[in-house]
Amino acid sequence: MLARAITLVESRNPAHLPQAQALLSNLLPLTGDAHRIGITGIPGVGKSTFIDAFGSYLTGLGKKVAVLAVDPSSGRTGGSILGDKTRMERLSVDPNAFIRPSPSSGVLGGVGRATRESMLLCEAAGYDVILVETVGAGQSEYVVADMVDVFLVLMLPGAGDELQGIKKGILEIADILAINKADQDPGKARRAARDYKSALRIMTRADALWKPPVLTISGLTGLGLEDLWSSLEQHRTIMQDKGLFNARRQKQHVTWMWAMVEDRLLSRFRNHDAVKAALPDVEASVAKGRLTPTHGADSLLRAFGQSIMDDD
Repeated sequence: MLARAITLVESRNPAHLPQAQALLSNLLPLTGDAHRIGITGIPGVGKSTFIDAFGSYLTGLGKKVAVLAVDPSSGRTGGSILGDKTRMERLSVDPNAFIRPSPSSGVLGGVGRATRESMLLCEAAGYDVILVETVGAGQSEYVVADMVDVFLVLMLPGAGDELQGIKKGILEIADILAINKADQDPGKARRAARDYKSALRIMTRADALWKPPVLTISGLTGLGLEDLWSSLEQHRTIMQDKGLFNARRQKQHVTWMWAMVEDRLLSRFRNHDAVKAALPDVEASVAKGRLTPTHGADSLLRAFGQSIMDDD
């Protein structure tokens, strides 16, 4: 039933929109209690293996865990492999876990277009912890931080050159950094942790309420998972005690509203009869260099705007 509900809110069929909105409105009073955790990291950092181990650790504590795993969509075909569930062997058969792979569908921020709605549905279904695994798209993942309570960034051991190339934006929005695969070379992992701690001290204000910790973990052996959960709980407690938890959620709701405005406007624009009629000629003119991309965009916007005025 939960999987079908998520499919409904992910649908781009305009006929499904009223039903999806009615469902979300009815379930809204049952949402808001879960711990929403965003998880990102470069490809190869071991996100799926880590989530499999961490999720299993949490269910062992009596938690119900939902994983929203977002796969990158192909820029050519629009398709996604959606293979995350097969890589989470323990969690995929855990009765207290739910895994939902979804395509990013070209959405910036490394998340699916309906990730926020899916989180609400999982909360209404009784899941205590929501893990949002992103595609590791880079600096644009500030979008993830605008929909979760805490943002966890996974790193690989051996900071060195990797630290030089990392995007500053990721470190600035990270609430917790974890050096994964620390079991392979503990000394290398500890050196990487020291380097990241130094980098974070430069970026974090001295009077900041929460100073992001840097931990060493292993999704393969379970090393450091207890300390990581302790840090996540400590972050939530501090944010709640200082009144910042609810303030962050309220700000996210407003951000969500504007994201929905942009999404609906773009959908209405693309599906408008006047735009669809003008689009082939405009695209052909832009492709052949007879029209600049700016002028092409202006032509489509004029067709859309004129049609709206005619309707009025």
